[in-house]
Amino acid sequence: MTLLISIVVDGQFFTVPAGITVAAALAYTGKQTTRCSVSGQWRTPFCGMGICQECRVTVNGLRRPACQTICRENMHIERIQ
Repeated sequence: MTLLISIVVDGQFFTVPAGITVAAALAYTGKQTTRCSVSGQWRTPFCGMGICQECRVTVNGLRRPACQTICRENMHIERIQ
């Protein structure tokens, strides 16, 4: 049995498996994007190592790479616009 935790993404509550990254959790929301580029295009995780910074999100008020950040109970995640 998989342990589930609750997170908040852009003000909406979601239940995701414990131990997954924020990038993986975003896939559960139906919208895997993480931020909007300066040209207005939505970005998604690319390298999976935190190098490219395409997956930047705000987690509990701080900028973090979604691919390197593990979800915690009641974590608040916001896509950067």
